[in-house]
Amino acid sequence: MKNLYNALQLKQLYTLRLLGYDYSDISPYKEDEISLQLPQNMQELKKQTKNCHLCELSKHRKNVVFGEGNINAKILFVGEAPGSSEDVSGKPFVGRSGEILDKIITNVLNISKEDTYITNIVKCHPPKNREPNSIEAHTCLPYLYKQIELIKPKIVVALGGIAYHYLTGDETKMSKIRGIAIEKNGYTIIPTYHPSYLLRNPSHKYEAWEDFKKIKQLYDALP
Repeated sequence: MKNLYNALQLKQLYTLRLLGYDYSDISPYKEDEISLQLPQNMQELKKQTKNCHLCELSKHRKNVVFGEGNINAKILFVGEAPGSSEDVSGKPFVGRSGEILDKIITNVLNISKEDTYITNIVKCHPPKNREPNSIEAHTCLPYLYKQIELIKPKIVVALGGIAYHYLTGDETKMSKIRGIAIEKNGYTIIPTYHPSYLLRNPSHKYEAWEDFKKIKQLYDALP
């Protein structure tokens, strides 16, 4: 259709030229511009994310797990992906791993969960609780980056190696990088074990405790 329209326009211009016209005020064909910018407020971003069908995960989900919490939070927790419980509820970290995270926030950081924001690298539950693949993660990352941009946290806690890898591009093992503060784009990233990993490996709870003591020090020092 576009090519036909252009051909007709060109024919008309040649006809006008033969009749003595030097120009024509007929506007050339112009396609409507499509905005590639994500919304600039959290509600619109959430709405767009819930309507997303850009990767295979959208075919299997029950709910999009966008994230929740204080949109002005100083601390943001980023996990790997929603689990089956989160897929049903539409909320992040509501299963057993969520109970552990809640206890850490309350008892170690000594703050209210309502003062935090919690989300994941991908917003849809991967089938059979598998790890999200690189295509799924990179497709979903713009939503996370926009959440970070809107929330403007001072501390981003990467829960697990997958979250840390996609937030930084670094493939260092969690056992070697955990608890180390990394400055990026005006906020501090601190990686530590994912709560579900602690459920499977309770012997690492002490290390996670030490990591969160460091996070508490940084949080308490914030203006």
